[in-house]
Amino acid sequence: MTESVQDQLRRLMDGVGPGEDATPDMLELTGIVKRYGDFVAVDGIDLRVPRGEIFGFLGPNGAGKTTTIRMIAGVLEPTEGSVVIGGNDLATHPVEAKSRIGYIPDRPFLYEKLSGGEFLRFVSGLWGKDEPASEDRADGLLEIFNLLEWKHELIETYSHGMRQKLLITSALIHQPELIVIDEPMVGLDPRSARILKDLFRVYVERGGTVFLSSHTLEVVEAVCDRIAIIKEGAIIAKGTMDDLRTLVDSGGADLEEIFLKVTGNEDMAEVVAGLQDSSF
Repeated sequence: MTESVQDQLRRLMDGVGPGEDATPDMLELTGIVKRYGDFVAVDGIDLRVPRGEIFGFLGPNGAGKTTTIRMIAGVLEPTEGSVVIGGNDLATHPVEAKSRIGYIPDRPFLYEKLSGGEFLRFVSGLWGKDEPASEDRADGLLEIFNLLEWKHELIETYSHGMRQKLLITSALIHQPELIVIDEPMVGLDPRSARILKDLFRVYVERGGTVFLSSHTLEVVEAVCDRIAIIKEGAIIAKGTMDDLRTLVDSGGADLEEIFLKVTGNEDMAEVVAGLQDSSF
């Protein structure tokens, strides 16, 4: 009997769960501020994400989403506040904190003169995971994403979607407890996008946590357990879909309508609602 994609993912995701001494919160942001001169990009964010949750992080362009994500991943240093990953403060225990994260940025940067397989072995070595199990896990993910036959080809020959799938594979190779991902569906074909959604669910089922930012609101609504909306560097709404519907006093609102209302684009929300109700 052929193994299903979900069963393959469950097998490949074994081992991502936390240890016995794990803290209940996977991610804690306390008073996070990021300034560039007089400009405040992120303005005092407090946020807790428990283990085993897919958390969505939304906002208009320029709201501070990517800046926040880069601070979580340790790419940027906060001007003020603290980032704690699985109980490890990113400022005082950066190696321990970063080892718990798999980071997938919105613009993949890869070493183009390496083959896909060489790049994955390089990443495995960085995390001290250059063992046969990591190679098998990488091959399994590449196969699921229809990328295994390209394993020995140079990355410079890859399309944008292929690079995104390679980056997703590299972020999972060291079995992190938290995936931090910015615009996950960019460049992915419909099959790969569906696989990624399944991967998120299986990953959480196995004990992992996902922090997800995307402009594709239907994906966020479909997969996320809770959602925060940021505007001008501050969180203006947070909770489950039911919580957000209560906030905008609309029991039947979808995430797009909620997003437009809470970010101050109510006129656009009315246009969207009108189009949805039209006969065209």
